[in-house]
Amino acid sequence: MTEIDLEEEKKALAREYKELLRISYQKLSVDDKKLIRKAFDVAVDAHKDQRRKSGEAYIFHPIGVAKIVASEIGLGATGIAAALLHDVVEDTPITVEDLEKLFNPKIAHLVEGLTKISQVKKDMNISMQAENFRKMLLTLNDDVRVILIKIADRLHNMQTMDSMPDYKQVKIASETLYIYAPLAHRLGLYNIKTKLEDLGLKYTEPDVYNDIVSKIKETKEEQDAYIKLVSDVLKKSLDEEGVDYIIKGRPKSVYSIRRKMAAQNVSFDEVFDKFALRIIYKSNLHDEKFVAWKIYSIVTDHYRPSPSRLRDWISSPKSTGYEALHITVMGPKGRWVEIQVRSERMDEIAEKGYAAHYKYKQGATEESGLDVWLNLLKEALENSETNAVDFVEDFKMNLYAKEIFVFTPKGEIKSLPKGATSLDFAFSIHSEIGVKTRGTRVNGKLVPLNYELKSGDQIEVITSPNQKPTINWLDYVTTSRAKNKIRNVLNENTKKIAEEGRELLTRKLKHLKITLNEGVINELVSFFKLKTSLDLFYRVGIGSIENQQLKDFAAQKSNTLINFFKNKIKRSPTSNPDEINKQELSSNYNLLVFGKEQDRLDYKLSTCCNPIPGDEVFGFVTINEGIKVHKRDCPNAISMQSNYAYRIMPAKWIDSTQQEFKAILNITGMDTLGLTNELTKVISNQMHVNIQSISLSGEAGIFKGQVTVIVQNNTILKKLIDNIKKIDGVDKITRVYKN
Repeated sequence: MTEIDLEEEKKALAREYKELLRISYQKLSVDDKKLIRKAFDVAVDAHKDQRRKSGEAYIFHPIGVAKIVASEIGLGATGIAAALLHDVVEDTPITVEDLEKLFNPKIAHLVEGLTKISQVKKDMNISMQAENFRKMLLTLNDDVRVILIKIADRLHNMQTMDSMPDYKQVKIASETLYIYAPLAHRLGLYNIKTKLEDLGLKYTEPDVYNDIVSKIKETKEEQDAYIKLVSDVLKKSLDEEGVDYIIKGRPKSVYSIRRKMAAQNVSFDEVFDKFALRIIYKSNLHDEKFVAWKIYSIVTDHYRPSPSRLRDWISSPKSTGYEALHITVMGPKGRWVEIQVRSERMDEIAEKGYAAHYKYKQGATEESGLDVWLNLLKEALENSETNAVDFVEDFKMNLYAKEIFVFTPKGEIKSLPKGATSLDFAFSIHSEIGVKTRGTRVNGKLVPLNYELKSGDQIEVITSPNQKPTINWLDYVTTSRAKNKIRNVLNENTKKIAEEGRELLTRKLKHLKITLNEGVINELVSFFKLKTSLDLFYRVGIGSIENQQLKDFAAQKSNTLINFFKNKIKRSPTSNPDEINKQELSSNYNLLVFGKEQDRLDYKLSTCCNPIPGDEVFGFVTINEGIKVHKRDCPNAISMQSNYAYRIMPAKWIDSTQQEFKAILNITGMDTLGLTNELTKVISNQMHVNIQSISLSGEAGIFKGQVTVIVQNNTILKKLIDNIKKIDGVDKITRVYKN
């Protein structure tokens, strides 16, 4: 690098330092500034010889993370210092002990928690990401700031990922959508959550992302004019009532528009509420609620509200600490508009989440929803014996869960995730109550344990000291707390029974002149088609493996030589006609090639997304079923790319002229005369398309149809869809993916 460049870099560093102090959310004392300055100097010196892939000095990354921590998350000097130092132990000779001497045990501890978790063994059954994530959560036991800084680190990485290779971008973006965005949501960091989701979409589905971004730009002027129209009407009345407020127009995030388009199967133009208005008012704590409902009254004087879409998060805040009043009203030109009403305090909590929540909590004795959640998380982590991916899947369910509010028999309010059952409620009171639950009453009536609760329900739990969970209980609950506790209790019971089963099996095999050792155990597990030795001993313990079956095993074991050849024959791929066909298909059609070398390998098309030639796809190496091919936008793609990136293979179609594929189309429209005729004519006239089945129905002027066609590739299918859209009366056509 030239001297001028280095001079420029020094100036840039000085600017960054000033900016960091200026944008800090917390008020910084002189000592705070000294601490940050020292951390800044140590980090600059430690990283002085490092550069990022883009060529930029590495130190700009920790500074970027510290800026997010200071302004967007709102942590104080300790958090900012830890963010500046978060990579020094990992990437430079500085140790945790050095940091303890230079600073204090708290900063050293935070940096230790942030130091990237050493790689777990690359076992094909375990996900690196899920295991790392689980370890990362364990640090919450000591300090939630570790995770907050980790989220900031991830956001900065996502913002500076352009110079990375594609496959890395997809892996990191998938992890972000799978774990970090839901976690930011749960910690009340809504701004960061939105940024993470939008960036995640940018790298996992770049075409979709760019398309929505360009459409938002095209409609921006019209949206701004509409927001002004509504704001001007409301301003007049709010001013007359003497409310001290500001109004902001806020477009919906790219990711939430994409989610709506996918969930409702609609185009960009058909997504109605693409923006929201936010009214932020000044008020003292005592009058907050009163002013919010006063504003509600003013808004609904002008615009008719939708009663089913009123959300009162002021009377019952979300467990993330979020408070606001959401009103959806019918605005001008027949459009629905969401209006969010918040005080400045509520707005700060919505923007900063955890940090603001604690700024306003001084002196409050009641445990907050967020504290309760963090305690539940610790409990789940400490007790969890499930594999990492299952744990993360369960945990995720509770991250994004919408909430319901229910009451205890004494009238205390409890929040639970939407979809929670009466048994979930029992576990939410206390895990020991959950385990002993014999029955539940909702609103005075006896209901099954899997009864789905609704907001406003009052639940009473009936317990019995003799009650024990059964395996079915796992199907009765949705919260990870309940699932973990049930699994733990079942595991304890299983282990006890398995120990007894092992002794019993040793005795029974002795009679058959067989000594129980490691080799025999493996043979038995294989003979009974089980997964583990625990399964084997448990089944013997409960008596589901009978004496006759053990005699059969002994007879088969004495014939090992014949059995050896039998197995050889069984395992030969040529003995399975399906396998022969599959190999023939692969070699005849060469539809898909895998990896950089464009290898031609055996594969199966996954049933979750039914890819056809022309679709963008990837290969996923399964444990038992070889390579499965999924569409890039398959509902399971994010989870697979996040948890099992090392099993993903690039794949592409190279020749799709010689084999045909099935596609199912749903068509709706207005039932006009001759529509059916026209439809079949258009499909039949399209070259290389055969109709396999067609079912049409009309009701009260609405036409619904499902057509299954056989096509050779995606291009032909797209052309067909375009031609069907042109038929008079057809309103919408969508491709169906059957599970």
